[in-house]
Amino acid sequence: MAYEGGSLDANLAVAAGYDPELVRELRAAFIESAERQVDLLGRARCDGNWHVAAMRLKGLAASFHADGLLDLAEQAVDSAPGDPAILRRLHQMLADMTVNP
Repeated sequence: MAYEGGSLDANLAVAAGYDPELVRELRAAFIESAERQVDLLGRARCDGNWHVAAMRLKGLAASFHADGLLDLAEQAVDSAPGDPAILRRLHQMLADMTVNP
């Protein structure tokens, strides 16, 4: 899984005025929000809940130009609820983002 970094980090830096501490805080908040939506995807038991969580994740990724996450969120929107392959890839991407700040 490719690490989602360049465009996300660049957009966070611009949003934070290139303040490294604020970039770290924004990055942590971004990852926390993405993790929340992935958790909701994992717990979704109907098409509606899955779709809402996938669309929220897609919006979050699009807001910060996190292209890899955006691609996976779009795949989630188009997949069946509970798709284990999508969930696995989302969890791996978020783990990579957390390990490689």
